[in-house]
Amino acid sequence: MSLPHSRFHARLGTFRQLELFVKFAETGSISQTAHELHLAQPSVSIQLKKLSDNLDVPLLEQIGRKLFLTDAGRELYKSSLEIFDSVGRLESRLASLSGLQAGLLKLSVVTTAKYFFPHLLGPFCQRYPNIEVNFNIGNRNSMVNRLRENKDDFYVFSHPPEDIDIETFEFIKNPLVVVAPSNHRLSGKKNIKFSQLAAEPFIMREPGSGTRYSIEKYLLQSGNSINEKMTIESNEAIKHSVMSGLGLSILSVHTLALERNAEIEILDVKGFPMLYHWYVVYLRNKKLSDVAKTFLEYLENEGAQIAGNLLVNSPAANYI
Repeated sequence: MSLPHSRFHARLGTFRQLELFVKFAETGSISQTAHELHLAQPSVSIQLKKLSDNLDVPLLEQIGRKLFLTDAGRELYKSSLEIFDSVGRLESRLASLSGLQAGLLKLSVVTTAKYFFPHLLGPFCQRYPNIEVNFNIGNRNSMVNRLRENKDDFYVFSHPPEDIDIETFEFIKNPLVVVAPSNHRLSGKKNIKFSQLAAEPFIMREPGSGTRYSIEKYLLQSGNSINEKMTIESNEAIKHSVMSGLGLSILSVHTLALERNAEIEILDVKGFPMLYHWYVVYLRNKKLSDVAKTFLEYLENEGAQIAGNLLVNSPAANYI
């Protein structure tokens, strides 16, 4: 394949300029871009202006005191992600040709998956020490946005989006259980009806979280309701609030994986655990790097066992 006759690629700027531009597009801030890339703010501004001048099109527009991407800027952002994705695959292929498994693996997981996914990365990184990992954590909404923009190799959801063309790989169960302080009046009781919890204060995750999505889906389908008293963005803070007697909650058993505290207990509620699964997700037409393919194979062969072993000796040991 010959190079295009157009000389546009010669005006596209350097990789460093594109890196600066991508970081600005994601942060929306010159100062934050400079901080994250360890540069002076004037240097960032100069390089972004040079890139715009080279392309002979405005990439940014100022409205009030804030800078926004123009239509051309948004197009350049999407294309820049594709360029860096291709460079990453090239690095992986060249490393494979030399017999050295190396490259960058980009992962994004919903908040609750942080309780087990780093434990999957540990053995993998020890096996392939030359692989660099970029690991992002956020609620379900933020991960869906990253998926739409094709920012990463893989994403981990309990509820993959249905309106995006994706490939999914189911690799471990994700049961949701009702948790209470160990001295709760229903502690130790069997076959508790959910209606018996109607007056209990409940502590919920924030809108946009996968756990809340699961609970709202359950309530809609079952016709049950809860008395929501608090909304907290952190599973750890929710667990401590439950232990402090502030209310009950519904959490993934994986949040209890390393819990050895006798102050929190899983209630035996009819209809629970709610049975869901964790999925590894990627865009259907995405070209996976050799590193990404190796990691997916590793998850298929070993992921479920490693994640399940974390629950041994925890309150959730019998739920996987």
